[in-house]
Order: sequence, then C-alpha cells, then structure tokens
Amino acid sequence: MYEKIIPPTTGSAITFKDGEPIVPDNPIIPFIRGDGTGIDLWPAAEKVFDAAVQAAYGEARKITWFKVYAGDEACEQYGTYEYLPEDTLTAIREYGVAIKGPLTTPIGGGIRSLNVALRQIFDLYACVRPCKYYAGTPSPHKTPEKLDVIIYRENTEDIYLGIEWKQGSEMGDRLIKLLNEELIPGTPEHGKKQIPLDSGIGIKPISKKGSQRLVRRAMQHALRLPKSKQMVTLVHKGNIMKYTEGAFRDWGYELATTEFRADCVTERESWILSNQERTPDLSLEDNARQIDPGFDGLTAEKQAAICEEVKSVLDTIWETHGNGQWQGKVMVNDRIADSIFQQIQTRPDEYSILATMNLNGDYLSDAAAAIVGGLGMGPGANIGDSSAIFEATHGTAPKHAGLDRVNPGSVLLSGVMMLEFMGWQEAADLIKKGLGAAIENREVTYDLARMMEPPVEPPLKCSEFADAIIRRF
Repeated sequence: MYEKIIPPTTGSAITFKDGEPIVPDNPIIPFIRGDGTGIDLWPAAEKVFDAAVQAAYGEARKITWFKVYAGDEACEQYGTYEYLPEDTLTAIREYGVAIKGPLTTPIGGGIRSLNVALRQIFDLYACVRPCKYYAGTPSPHKTPEKLDVIIYRENTEDIYLGIEWKQGSEMGDRLIKLLNEELIPGTPEHGKKQIPLDSGIGIKPISKKGSQRLVRRAMQHALRLPKSKQMVTLVHKGNIMKYTEGAFRDWGYELATTEFRADCVTERESWILSNQERTPDLSLEDNARQIDPGFDGLTAEKQAAICEEVKSVLDTIWETHGNGQWQGKVMVNDRIADSIFQQIQTRPDEYSILATMNLNGDYLSDAAAAIVGGLGMGPGANIGDSSAIFEATHGTAPKHAGLDRVNPGSVLLSGVMMLEFMGWQEAADLIKKGLGAAIENREVTYDLARMMEPPVEPPLKCSEFADAIIRRF
C-alpha cells in the first residue's frame, strides 16, 4: 500500500459518519512536519500535544503519530517535484484526520499550491479560522480582547478553483471573442460592455451546493456556542456580483431558514417580530415602514412586496419565534465584505461566526489574525465530510529554520482545534490555559517578546516556550 513509509502497528483510524468524526481512544494521526521552520515547530508542538493528552486522560487515551511527507521534505524522500506523494494522500484517506506545519509553494513542477491541492483532493470545503485574543499578546489594536470570531471560509470554489487563461493564449483569446461577440451582446443587462482584448481571463464559480454545505457547518458550530455567541454572518459582495456573491447570501439564508428553522432567526425577521411585540396592534404597513425607512418613497409594487414579507413572517413563525422566543435562537445576518473589514475593528464584539466565500475569507482571516497578534497565533482547519487537515497558517520562514526561535503558537492552536474536533475538549483546554498563562507571564518567543513593553530579554526558544506552556497546564 505504501512505497516509502510504514504505518504504526498500534492504534486505530478515525472514521466519519454523516460528516462527523468517530474517534477511538488510540487514534493514529498522520503529521506533515512542514518546510523551513517546521523542523523546530513540530517537535515543540508534538511535545505539548502529548503532555496535554497525558495530563487530561492518563493512560486512557493516546495519539499515535504517523510521519508522512509533503513539500521540500517529500522531494528529498521521493524525488524532484514529488511535493505531494501518493503515500501521503493514502495515509490521510486511511486515517481521516491529519495535521501539518507550513509548506513551501513549489516553484516549477505541476502544483500551484500544496495547501490548495490538499483541500481540493480531499474536498475539504470548510476552512475554519478562529481569531481569539490571549491576554498579554502584543497587538496594534487598542481593544483586541473584544474580537473573538470564527471564520468559515469556503475552500473549494471561487477564483481559487484555478481556472484561468493567460493574456494572449489561444484559449484565452477564443473565450474573449466568444464573450464579446455572442454571450455579452446576447444578455441585455450587460449593454455594450466588452472585455479588453489584451486581458487575462479567470472564472469565478459559486455553487448552491458549495455555499450551503459551508453555511451548514457554520450553523452547526453556532449551535455549540454559548447563547450570547450564537450568530452567523454571511459575508459577501452581492451588491456588485449579484449572481455569485449575491447568490451565496441568498442560498445561505435559504439553508438557515429551512434546515435550521426551529433554531434560527434572520435579522430582518427579528425586526419584524420585535416591532410586533412592542406594538401588538401594529399594521403590516407600519411594521414594513419600520424595517425599511425608505418605505414611503418606494413604488406601490415594492411596498406591497415588503408588506407581504412582514405578513409571511408573522404567519409562519410567530408561534415559535414571537414573544421574545427569537432572542434564544441563532441570529443569521449578512454584511457587505468591505464593510465587515471595518466592523471587525470598530465593532468587533458584535460578531461571532463569519461565513464567507474563498477570496473574501482569505483576506478576512489574515486581517482578523492581525488584530489578535498576527499569523503566528493563527490556527486553521480544513474540514470535509470524510477527512480533516489542521494546519499552521503562516509561512515557512526558512531564514529562521533550525534556530529554535520561532513561535509554535499557530501549530499548537491548530492542534487545539484538532483535539476539539475529536471531542477531546479537556486536553484542548489545557493547552489554551497553558498558552495564555505563559504569554501573560511574558514567557514568549522573540516575535512576541520584541513587541511587548518593555521588550522581553532574553526571549524563550521555541522548545522552551513549549515547556513553559506545559508547566502552566
């Protein structure tokens, strides 16, 4: 089955049923050490993971680690350009859950991005990025502790699907000609628009299936949070891209209000219900006027549509959601993408789970991570219905490799997400507690030490930071 690696002789595979993991007490978990600083990060992280599991469960539970290869280290083992060997793919398929350090983006060869390739091969459609502040972490923001969000980024579609043609290529020119001469003129709403002949061309597919399975996972996560944090915000640029990003928003609302009808309320529904609660004899028109301040300036047809919306909400969910019942349900709303970048800084405590498409989520997750201390403290997970890969979100930083000085926080917190995904919450909580206490006590690596006031001298080594975390379990 394997060409150059030998799986452990003890332990069992994690399997999946209906998209959820079934975890034995002795799981085998493949790990990819990572390129560059992965040589320092992984030993420190593995030491913390094992210590946390031992402290939480004694001998009742144990992870058996299975080393597999990707990136530059794979090329050393399997040959030039073998960045993602079949051995590694087989191991992840067989054992279900894996964790990885940072990987180099290949130069040459046939893979644009190893991270994107892994997501597409295993259909890991949900990229999950929590952004939470740990006391004492240096931050450029005045109140970073107010930000505590989880970003659910669709992982397989949008422009990241990678279907594009270079400017001047035969296929690109043929597509531009087809669009300019036949498809665009055949759609009246596009008017006389034309694509410049010297353009590169990319395709942006957003599907109903892809959108709704992402929102489904976001909703399921929201239901596991404390009541005060049960909110899902659909992030989009639907005011401009109506049939892709706007469709994501519409399909997200549709999924929430059908599959999760008993457990959720939309923002507009909450306005309608609360208006009626405050004034029981409120007319449909006056309720509509309150949820749409420009109501009186609309055409009769649009006014009628809003009144019908009010009537439909009151007729269908008043008994289950009215009289304040909606306040105990998951709130589903939406925000324009550029607006949410501002609001996570100016009103961060108003958001909990952000569900977004691929490109927006890529930008947004890094921006949110910067508020709480940077990518060195940013964990990530890529989750599908039959496998999951947890990963550091930063780069390989090769100039620091082998110096035992980098911050293992991203790999550690990705491991925390993995333990939580497995249902091993007690071990996950120990790591979070130890990490937070070490930072608050100014026991940190150089990247955090230099930004503290006053700077910490000398900073801890990567391996020493791991020891400090374990001491503070």
